[in-house]
Amino acid sequence: MTLEPLFSAPLAVQIHVAAVMPAAVLGAFLLLWRGKGSSAHRLLGKIWMVLMVTTAFSSFFIHELNVWHGFSPIHILSVMTISSCFYAYRMARRGNIRAHRIAVIQIYVGGILIAGGFTLMPYRNMNQVVFSGSSPLSLALLVLFLCLPWLLFYLWQNRLRSPLR
Repeated sequence: MTLEPLFSAPLAVQIHVAAVMPAAVLGAFLLLWRGKGSSAHRLLGKIWMVLMVTTAFSSFFIHELNVWHGFSPIHILSVMTISSCFYAYRMARRGNIRAHRIAVIQIYVGGILIAGGFTLMPYRNMNQVVFSGSSPLSLALLVLFLCLPWLLFYLWQNRLRSPLR
């Protein structure tokens, strides 16, 4: 694993990664957290949406995959992410929590998981960051390091609903 491809990448890529990394972590936290509806949830949710809009907006200045005049199908996802963030915010303000929840899950899955998966394709910057010079053991430790805190947090959040108690 090396950060050199990010340091030598264009500024738009650096801004994009700087926004999406905390958005991925914060979004996972908010989806798992049982404190939904609290003032802290609303504040963190607004921060997450700003990060997601920043991530999506910065993608319009990234033209590595030049399919049509500098743009690629992934930019459609960016338009959808921006519009969905405004929709999710509007639904929460109107009290339509079900629509808000669905929109936020779709934003996270599409904007973080699916788009993030595409960045790991060969010859992409994040592929080089994650896999360049990495052994299978170091990759397994990275996955464990990234997933274990969320698993523990999820289990802790759901401990009261455990049938063993």
